Amino acid sequence: MNKLTTLCYIEKDNKYLMLHRIKKENDINHDKWIGVGGKFEWGESPEECMLREVREETGYTLTSWQYRGIITFVLGEDTVEYMSLFTAGGFEGTPIDCNEGVLEWVEKDQISELNLWEGDRIFFRLLEEQKEFFSLKLVYNKQDILEQAVLDAKELELFDILNEDGSKTGVVKERGVAHREGALHGTVHIWIVRENDKSGYDVLLQKRSDNKDSYPGCYDISSAGHISAGDGVMESALREFEEELGLSAQPEQLELFGTTLVKFETTFSGKIFRDNEFSNDFVYRQPVDIGKLKLQESEVAEVCWMDYEECREKIADVAIPNCINPEEFEKLGSYLGICQKDGMHSADKI
Repeated sequence: MNKLTTLCYIEKDNKYLMLHRIKKENDINHDKWIGVGGKFEWGESPEECMLREVREETGYTLTSWQYRGIITFVLGEDTVEYMSLFTAGGFEGTPIDCNEGVLEWVEKDQISELNLWEGDRIFFRLLEEQKEFFSLKLVYNKQDILEQAVLDAKELELFDILNEDGSKTGVVKERGVAHREGALHGTVHIWIVRENDKSGYDVLLQKRSDNKDSYPGCYDISSAGHISAGDGVMESALREFEEELGLSAQPEQLELFGTTLVKFETTFSGKIFRDNEFSNDFVYRQPVDIGKLKLQESEVAEVCWMDYEECREKIADVAIPNCINPEEFEKLGSYLGICQKDGMHSADKI
């Protein structure tokens, strides 16, 4: 079943007018919070449909609006909806009760706390970022779980959202939304090491590409990446290893030495970035010739070997730009049994 619809978010005083769909029977949006809108009538343009639906559902007559994008909404195997998305900043008239739900003005920074379709969170992010006209395809299974998101024909990354023990909550979020909301998601971290006659081991550091959306140009773990929705930890580790460095490894060559919860908030390029990771931390000890690595240019600018203890001191002194988690690095040192000349483990000196 194909449908043509409109959806409009009316703005006032940094709030959106939201419709809590709780009145209509057999409603695909039951108990969800959405904008106002509805189906095209015969011969209507997107603007005509939107203006009529807003007037019928709210009592308002819009005086200014903007056509923001096309949303392709796919649910299960029998529903496809092509939705014209609008925002409106000017209106007049007297509000009325809506027979489909309860209308409420909601602060924009509180929208994420509402019961939304997960894909709606993506276009709210795009609206906040002032994205120009866009086409967003959202595919859900019959349990209303987001399975695919495609923005302007480019696939977006989706993450399984986790509990603090690493188990899945059943919620799937798009990468940008997860980092906007600080939702806990899984990652894999692989430390490549080799023995030396100083602290005992060198670690291979990668320098992040200047094009990265977070910590560009900073030194980081040998190889790391997110776990995509539906993927396992080991398959994600092996994939990232090959994609970033061109290395093929066997599962038994990756030694899991722990997990780390990493949570922080910062700003990149004027955007709030809330990272909340459950990292699965591995060691790789096989011989690596860095001159033969095939670096993924979009991710990795260069790599270098550094003695573990030297690296530990540089992290502590911020002597190199880096985004290495000190707690995880100490776990690595303890796992490797790295000792100081005085016989103490590195971790014992903190």
